[in-house]
Amino acid sequence: MKRIIVALSLILAACAQQPTGSNGSSNLGNNAPDNEVQQRARAFTDLAAAYFQRSQYKVALDELRKAIQVDPNFGPAYNIYGLVYMELAEDKLAEDYFRRAIELNRNDSESHNNYGWFLCTRGRHDEGLAQFSGALKNPLYASPEQAMTNAGMCAEMKGDLALAEASLARALKLQPDNPQAMIKLAGLKFRQGKQEEAQRLLARHSEIAQPSAESLWLGVRLERKSGNRAQEAAYGLQLRKRFPDSIEARSLLAGQYE
Repeated sequence: MKRIIVALSLILAACAQQPTGSNGSSNLGNNAPDNEVQQRARAFTDLAAAYFQRSQYKVALDELRKAIQVDPNFGPAYNIYGLVYMELAEDKLAEDYFRRAIELNRNDSESHNNYGWFLCTRGRHDEGLAQFSGALKNPLYASPEQAMTNAGMCAEMKGDLALAEASLARALKLQPDNPQAMIKLAGLKFRQGKQEEAQRLLARHSEIAQPSAESLWLGVRLERKSGNRAQEAAYGLQLRKRFPDSIEARSLLAGQYE
């Protein structure tokens, strides 16, 4: 789960957005101007995000507590709280913190985006899609392709392949070299039986991004479908060598190609 969140850069980017209504009323910040209070809260939140990326959850939570103590209304801290508790499978806390981040700043697209992904991974697809729509309503959202990519994956989880394809295509239209949207759309095309389109997208992905377990596994299955055993074996060798502990490598070894 966190693999996707980190790959889509949903963490540190969230810290760049400032919520409205910050008052800095705690003992650590009550004698400082609002902008200084927010800067201190942001510094702690940035540290927390970095620790989260390194899976150091306890330290991340310690830094977030400092951020909230400095400024109880600093929304990005609640967003990172949500991500940490999402990873720890503390779903009630994760949802509460995501909701609090959005309550503090309705235009916080990163919080909408992260909350949407949380909901989708918990099987609440329609609610998740609504959150992605909320993220995209903000005309100042710096990375709308993230929410569109997540919406595409969420729609595919739901079984709405038309919406999934449209969302991923929109993400690529906004950012043609978005490797995440590209490989997700390639996989979707493969599952739809559109092998030529999947092959084209995979080839483009290999030009702009390092191989991933996902891209190599798609290569294995595409070449298997086309009967190119030599290239299938080459993809498989790379997959086993680069990502021996991945789900994709285990599927390859088990012969589970579908």
